[in-house]
Amino acid sequence: MKDFFLRNRLLIGDAAAEKLKNSAVALFGAGGVGGFAAEALCRAGVGHITVFDNDVIEETNLNRQIISTVNTIGKDKTQAIKERLASINPSVKVTAEKVFYLPENADKYDLSQFDFVLDAVDTVTAKIEIIKRAKAAGVPVITCMGTGGKTDVTALAVADIEKTTVCPLAKVMRRELKKRNITGVKAVYSTEPVVKPHADGENAGVIPSMIFVPAAAGLIMAREAVFYIIGEKPIT
Repeated sequence: MKDFFLRNRLLIGDAAAEKLKNSAVALFGAGGVGGFAAEALCRAGVGHITVFDNDVIEETNLNRQIISTVNTIGKDKTQAIKERLASINPSVKVTAEKVFYLPENADKYDLSQFDFVLDAVDTVTAKIEIIKRAKAAGVPVITCMGTGGKTDVTALAVADIEKTTVCPLAKVMRRELKKRNITGVKAVYSTEPVVKPHADGENAGVIPSMIFVPAAAGLIMAREAVFYIIGEKPIT
């Protein structure tokens, strides 16, 4: 097989590519955001990716999740990601953790073994625990705010959580992290107002979503992780 990381190395250099090959990243959430983050991490050359998720792929995921196909419906998301990434780079090490990460089971996982942590889950309790544990372990972490009900990828931005605006989830996270005296957490968030759903009856309350914003947010998260690891973009 030819060196399929050649173009990466031409962009970032051999030393940086080697750092990525020897790095370990934790990814929490393998859905619309996390799936694209995992793909980008793999194609960028990250050597070891540990994916935490407890969901299985459903038909409703087909419109936006990169691991979702008619052939993967019913499969564990972590397993689907593991197989997909191996089909891209057979040398990548992917650890699949089929778990809903929460305070009750967080002690089982040592985040200090990772070079970077990405939070792409949508549950506030889990997000807080991930951030808290990463901070305590001294590992840089980036968190993703709400991407449902959004269509404008140009409205995405990266900032310390304290400086986020508009996003309702970010508002909750700012409040909860402030209570815990946690600051300086980088967040990917959107300044686009949430689109009102075209739904009623049994679909009332379902969060609308298309591929554009979740995918772009996942790519942004992966980019932040990669360039931190190679030492080109500091993160608090």
